[in-house]
Amino acid sequence: MKLFGYYRSSTSYRLRIALELKGLAYENLPVNLLKGEQKNEAFASRNPFATVPMLEAGARDRVQSMAIIEWLDEAYPDNPLLPSDPELRYTARELAYAIATELHAPLNLPVLRYLKSEYGKSQDDVNEWYRHWLAKTLDPIEVRLAQLGTGDFLFDAPGLFEVVLLPQVYNARRFAFDFADKPHMARIEAACLALDPFQRAHPDNQPDNPEKD
Repeated sequence: MKLFGYYRSSTSYRLRIALELKGLAYENLPVNLLKGEQKNEAFASRNPFATVPMLEAGARDRVQSMAIIEWLDEAYPDNPLLPSDPELRYTARELAYAIATELHAPLNLPVLRYLKSEYGKSQDDVNEWYRHWLAKTLDPIEVRLAQLGTGDFLFDAPGLFEVVLLPQVYNARRFAFDFADKPHMARIEAACLALDPFQRAHPDNQPDNPEKD
């Protein structure tokens, strides 16, 4: 497998976590979003969305991270990311898709750049935008976690929810989002970051991170 992604892209990060949790080997091929490499003809001709991640696997190029993750779970059933019980599967999807569908679009790099270029917003304005939309979704997720009485993970081991949550929390902390009132989320983050698969997938440890030693 070949993974085309960007070290700080939340969707690339979530796919790296999924691959690591499932124990699947992959080659990491960086695509620099800040330089617009995803729009190069060589890449966009393979991926008309001109986005990352793109996974070359199973004799085809696969895009859209959530679709890839669910395909991985179906094609490689070992170390499943979703539980077998349909009610638990629903719970995992409810929380994971809340993040993936409500937060990714308004907080994506092109949108943040558009706020500056077309509306003249300052970086402080953009940061406030970012935190506003984070709270709109993360606040109810924290309430749901409290209702479910979660421990270190949503269920017994990290799965789809943690795969999607951790990258969003990483980016939220970059924008100084306050997690003081989200103890369940913070506990899950800490438990995940203590595990090798999450450490290997972390942006700090990617070859295209300019701050990597």
